[in-house]
Amino acid sequence: MTQIPASTTGITGVTGTAGGVSNDTSRLKSDANLAAAGERFEAIFTGMMLKSMRSAKLADGLFDNKAGEQFRDMFDGKIAESMAQHSPMGIARAMTEFLAKTQGSAAAPGDGAGTP
Repeated sequence: MTQIPASTTGITGVTGTAGGVSNDTSRLKSDANLAAAGERFEAIFTGMMLKSMRSAKLADGLFDNKAGEQFRDMFDGKIAESMAQHSPMGIARAMTEFLAKTQGSAAAPGDGAGTP
């Protein structure tokens, strides 16, 4: 796999790649981006929880079919997003605090800031 230098791509801020993954972490430095990532993670987690709860049904419904299941899954996705925005469980906050601490300790690895 050939790597193209960042200077020839015209993309600014790209520092290189490690195993196909960008090393550019500038987008993580924004508090708004961290909060949005945490909220999205909480929505995904809540959606997985709802899906797991739905799969533990005790009996077959009278009118169950594939179309109903598909719309129920889409509804559960929207409910999960709404729950993450309006009544969070705290996963997003814990994740953003962890990422903020990680960003702070990774910002200056040579000065001992990463050691507690």
